[in-house]
Amino acid sequence: MADHAYREIITKAICGKGKKASQSAHSLTPTHKPSNILGCWVINHKYKTQYQKDAVIVEGTYDINTWYSYNNNTRTEVACETVGYRDKIRLTLRDKNLVSDKVECTCRPLQEPNCLEAKISSNGNRVEAQVEREFLVEVIGETKVKVQVDDEGLVEADSDDDDELDEELKGLDSELLTDEDE
Repeated sequence: MADHAYREIITKAICGKGKKASQSAHSLTPTHKPSNILGCWVINHKYKTQYQKDAVIVEGTYDINTWYSYNNNTRTEVACETVGYRDKIRLTLRDKNLVSDKVECTCRPLQEPNCLEAKISSNGNRVEAQVEREFLVEVIGETKVKVQVDDEGLVEADSDDDDELDEELKGLDSELLTDEDE
């Protein structure tokens, strides 16, 4: 196929992708000295994204609720703390032909924040919670795409047409062309 059988199209497309799983250890301070951990769960997850040249920063918060017993296992209470995190997700797939620096970031949790383990700290006054999470990020921007077109629909100008036009113009009487300003 000839070179003219290709066209460049500017379109919005996924220009970058990345995925990251991470874990965080959080130290929580309950109201009373815990005797046992009865349960721990993560709720109210909120996050936002920010694009950097070769990565997407995901910053967010979630509440860690810890149900524990105290006073020699005679009473129970739920301790709730809001904690924050910051994950830098490197783009493993990246298009270097971005037309514009204006991009959109989408972020989807593949694994919502989840408590893996909660235990009483060695000093006995705190609860240590291990939380896991995983995100998939995509960067959407304008890029060039080269596509092949059907060359049967393309009409190529013939150089003979230019010669014929020159011949016809030679035969014109220049006296017929008048200038209206005179």
